[in-house]
Amino acid sequence: MLAPAFKALGDPVRLQLMSMIASAETGEICVCDLTPAFDLTGPTISHHLRTLREAGLVDAERRGTWVYYRARPAILRQLAALLTVAPAT
Repeated sequence: MLAPAFKALGDPVRLQLMSMIASAETGEICVCDLTPAFDLTGPTISHHLRTLREAGLVDAERRGTWVYYRARPAILRQLAALLTVAPAT
């Protein structure tokens, strides 16, 4: 279940998108605020965001002409737990 999430985050653009979404001050961010951060076309950004959605990393909600994205905390906690190393004793 976590492999698709790690695979999605293996792309530098998607990793940056995920970081921007997860760190949004209000808990969500509009695609209109994500797109200008990249030197990519709108359809390319949409493709990357769809990949993040399909991997279960983000939820999306359409409001009028814009789509707002928010991170899914449960899967992020699972990813973090898998990568956490217990201190050596």
